[in-house]
Amino acid sequence: MEANSSPFKIILGSSSMPRRKILAEMGYEFTVMSADIDEKAIRKEKPEDLVIAIAEAKADAIVSKLRTIDGQLGNAEPTILIAADTVVVYEGEIREKPSSKEEAWQFIKGYSGGHCATVGSVFVTNINTGFRKGEWDRVEIYFHEIPDEVIEKLVEEGTVLYVAGGLIIEHPLILPYIKQVVGTMDSVMGLSKALTEKLIKEAL
Repeated sequence: MEANSSPFKIILGSSSMPRRKILAEMGYEFTVMSADIDEKAIRKEKPEDLVIAIAEAKADAIVSKLRTIDGQLGNAEPTILIAADTVVVYEGEIREKPSSKEEAWQFIKGYSGGHCATVGSVFVTNINTGFRKGEWDRVEIYFHEIPDEVIEKLVEEGTVLYVAGGLIIEHPLILPYIKQVVGTMDSVMGLSKALTEKLIKEAL
């Protein structure tokens, strides 16, 4: 696939490796910009509202960064900015990244033999036309019992400390204990392919 094979540019507003991987799998070439926003400053009652609000705030931050770089953006080639956010919902509570190893342990212990959900948003902005729209997607995840020593290994290894709800279902240590995923893996990993495709089409 040659460079610039799509008639528009894509900026992924996230430095998350899983999101980069998913967008690359979709066949897109893109550049990455991250938004340095204080996500904790954004509060909403409902997880669906929260993930849209955070993704929108990320998009706003990146758009203003771009304005500083480019001055005016109107005459550039069509540019689509994709921002996203994901939270885990467990027994009605919104879970973000664990604040400590202890909290990560409690989070994962809670999933053992139980279930949780991820609510993920995709927020697409057409930098040239000003079109902006976000949508969300929810996936239910059911677990077998997870042995304490597996939780211990996960927490020690540490990747779980950097993800919402301490949840990485594609992790080799946790995969064997996933009973059922109702929804798509890409959505759980941070970027729903279906939503991304749909919103890019609408934005162009």
